[in-house]
Amino acid sequence: MKFLVPIVAFSLVAGLSAAEAPKIFAGLFEQNVPLMGQIGVIMPPPEIDKYVAKVESAARKDPKWFREFSSQAKPGAPLPYDERLGLTKTEYDEYLVLWNKREFKPMEEVKLLLRQTAGDTWSITSTGGASSISTLRYSAKTDSFRSPSGELKRIEDIKADTTSILGEWTGMEWKFEEETGLGKTKENFALGRLADKRYGIIVYRAQELSSEGTRLLDKSLVVRFPLGKVAPAKETAPAPKPPSKK
Repeated sequence: MKFLVPIVAFSLVAGLSAAEAPKIFAGLFEQNVPLMGQIGVIMPPPEIDKYVAKVESAARKDPKWFREFSSQAKPGAPLPYDERLGLTKTEYDEYLVLWNKREFKPMEEVKLLLRQTAGDTWSITSTGGASSISTLRYSAKTDSFRSPSGELKRIEDIKADTTSILGEWTGMEWKFEEETGLGKTKENFALGRLADKRYGIIVYRAQELSSEGTRLLDKSLVVRFPLGKVAPAKETAPAPKPPSKK
């Protein structure tokens, strides 16, 4: 199936003056060149579950300590060892061995397309389960993304090491956060590349909490896409026509 841009959107883009893609996309996307990507989850070996269950049990016994302890840990990485985690030092070391065997498990293939949009902005259009990122509009002038919720502002760049859930990678991140009498909204978007330089990566998360603390929305998305010559999506060849009858 060909990757089609809606006629109205195509007409709009065609009317825009040609512009060079912002530097944040350099080496990741080329303007109007579709890429194949994969939505996926990070999966360690199933043997890790027994250790996770012990930590969860310990957390229920002392939730206040666990919240404080985990809040000081590095995001997306294993908690440092503490006997109150419910693991012996030997079990903790076994847990780390299994954690280091985690893999990216593809769940859905999607197509991605960087295009210029109205108002000198840019978007990464996506199909399927990653379509939520299509609503984001990047402005090079402000170095920010805008979503239906508001403006995602640039925050500190990411430099994750090998212990992080996605492994070693570097990237840029933008964040929106707002709290009103109705509740709290958070939205994060990150764009970067893995250390092996074979894949680019998009990480997106949106959360909404009511004023009572009820979770209204919690969407997490990781999209991996290949870099270099293997990246462009291939057009599907038309089926051969049957031989004509004579």
